Amino acid sequence: MTPPGSLPKLGSLAELAEFVRGRDASYIRYSEGPEHDAAEQSRDTESGLDLPGLSVNPLHPESWWTRPLEDWLARQVRQYAELAEKNPDRFAWVLDGRTVGRGPDCEPLLADIRPLATLTPELLDEAAERYERAFDARRGPED
Repeated sequence: MTPPGSLPKLGSLAELAEFVRGRDASYIRYSEGPEHDAAEQSRDTESGLDLPGLSVNPLHPESWWTRPLEDWLARQVRQYAELAEKNPDRFAWVLDGRTVGRGPDCEPLLADIRPLATLTPELLDEAAERYERAFDARRGPED
């Protein structure tokens, strides 16, 4: 397993977008890193059931997405950012792997993971700013 310190660091949404465009599939995960995750099993906390893979968020947009890729990336990066904000041992990293199912929130579950890069605090800050600027984040589906 590649240690997090030896992975490429992506420092901006533009760098992340270029990285994503060059791959067939890539995902983001907030955790204590690839080595930690290799020794653990993901679990659905509500049911107590073990999951067959790691819970991830896709970095490639769906076909219906017509806005800039950077908007999609900002949204995906922000989706679970609070996991790292609440626990300083967690960080954002990019990976790929084999899809083995869907989690309870319909998120992809990956096995045979391959760590690809980490995201810098500067990228996370840029994603937060873009997300706030580009989306009506306070509006819910019933508003």
